[in-house]
Amino acid sequence: RHLVMAGRLLDTDPELAYAHAQAAVRRAGRVDVVREAAGIAAYRTGRYAEALRELRTVRRLNGSDEHLPLMADCERGLGRPERAIALASSDEARALPGDLQVELAIVVSGARLDLGEPDAAVAVLSAPSVRSVQGPLRVRVGHALADALRAAGREAEATELAAQLPAEEAVEDEVLVFDLEEDGGDVAEDGGDVAASSDAASDGAPSGDAGPAGTTPPSDAVETDASGRAAGQTGGMSAPRVEGTRSASTGATETDEEDQA
Repeated sequence: RHLVMAGRLLDTDPELAYAHAQAAVRRAGRVDVVREAAGIAAYRTGRYAEALRELRTVRRLNGSDEHLPLMADCERGLGRPERAIALASSDEARALPGDLQVELAIVVSGARLDLGEPDAAVAVLSAPSVRSVQGPLRVRVGHALADALRAAGREAEATELAAQLPAEEAVEDEVLVFDLEEDGGDVAEDGGDVAASSDAASDGAPSGDAGPAGTTPPSDAVETDASGRAAGQTGGMSAPRVEGTRSASTGATETDEEDQA
């Protein structure tokens, strides 16, 4: 139930989505889709060190490299653009599907801007494999390239490119619902869910706000898109929303505990 609310609230109230994701982690912390939701919610609220830890955990649990673009952007958010570039240059990154490699290119372009290398940022996004992408991702590439062109002092080209970009269209994923067997312990009844929501509220969410009335599906249902991921967490990269122009100073005060270990 908390996982469903985390997915639904991610775009409208990221902090409350984060609180629900944390409540889900307390109840089913060894389930990869739960940790994925927690990592993405942490990312969307600027908790980059926490997001990086959670996404590394997801990677260990399911062996997937699909969140490498998000992990690289977390490195940027922590003020470490060199690590973002290194992660994007790994063998695992090179084996990603084409759309995820384009996502990484957007991140790398932003990392180059962080390093004061606008010409390199333009070059990354000017590769044929990146410019040939279609759909909503093409629009995001175009905006990132326009930003890089402006940073390189090529204002006229940036303006011309921006004028050619189509309007972004909202894409709604097909939603499926399935039951998640709790990873140990009995499933709480409705009263327990309300108490858990209160716990989530104490972590930073408004007290007692468990989402719009009538929107909560049956107990402990997990909402997913057609690919089986948590709804609102992935798909069309509306979430995770890897932003190639993120300021490296954002969230730079966070500390990655894994690096301290």
